[in-house]
Amino acid sequence: MRSPFTRPTLFAACAFGAGVMFATAVLGAGPEAPLRLIGETPLAGYTGDFDHLAVDAPDGRLFVAAEDHGSLEVFDLASGVHLQTLAGFRAPHSLIYLPDTHELVVIADAASRVLDARTLIEKRPLALSAGADSMAYDRPHRRAWVVTGGKDVDMATTALVEFDPYNGGVLGHTDFPTNHTEALVVERSGRRVFVNETAANTLDVIDKRSHRVTARWKIRQAQQNAPLAYDEATHRLFVVTRAPGKLIVLNADTGGTVAAFDAPAGADQAIWDAANRRIYVCGGDGNLGVYDEDDANHFRRLADVKTPPASKTGVLAPALHRLYLATSPGQRGTPAALVWLDVPPRP
Repeated sequence: MRSPFTRPTLFAACAFGAGVMFATAVLGAGPEAPLRLIGETPLAGYTGDFDHLAVDAPDGRLFVAAEDHGSLEVFDLASGVHLQTLAGFRAPHSLIYLPDTHELVVIADAASRVLDARTLIEKRPLALSAGADSMAYDRPHRRAWVVTGGKDVDMATTALVEFDPYNGGVLGHTDFPTNHTEALVVERSGRRVFVNETAANTLDVIDKRSHRVTARWKIRQAQQNAPLAYDEATHRLFVVTRAPGKLIVLNADTGGTVAAFDAPAGADQAIWDAANRRIYVCGGDGNLGVYDEDDANHFRRLADVKTPPASKTGVLAPALHRLYLATSPGQRGTPAALVWLDVPPRP
């Protein structure tokens, strides 16, 4: 399908030099910043919010869930060129790429489905409840977990659902009595799923096998705990709140607080960079928060990286040493764009 967007302005490949100068001069990424904004693809005509992203490294493509546009946006991973708009979704939210089958799982408010990642042809529907939103993938066990229900679809409750993304079968669920449950992470070597029950201001621990809540830890430093990331090697959870913006590091075995920092406002995603032992908090206020993990008990906040306002979701492409962000117009009126940053190896 032909894209409704205009041809992108691109800072990539042979034009990277100009892109670096533009990013530094206009967005103020100083020499002390740990990452540099190096490229941008504007998307004219988009007026709503983007949600999450996924990388298809084998085929060199990047996917963005255009939530308010009801579409899937496809980009060239190396150059950032906008390749295609696939319409026909109802508020797409989360994406996972399945490398062994070259498939893309698209989670949406309704009619979630699995596509052939190369042709973008639907392969099978997913029988998920309304309001399917945040998702995590347990790759070693070939299982996915998704939050459904909630206030966005006028439901008073939410649920955490385990499903098989390869055949669409639902394997179990955990019900929550609140209408706002946000991000989640899944242990690959353990039995736990961690999920932010935002309306209750708790981080809940779910047993994978029984689907029961085994612990519920109150987040006391701030309200509206939403984004979440996990360093499974050190058993450290990274909880991001919105009222006010905080990054809270928790011991995943006890729920105890290890560290707490100020964080960018309006964040919608936290990303753990295992290779560099860093946490990135994608803020809606024009800042990307960057935090170093020196060891399990010592963390440092580095200089924020200036980004376009509302660049609040992103994805890491480790092989390219890049972090991609989706800039949403939303309430701030920022021009829609895909932007990407250079992620140099940590000294």
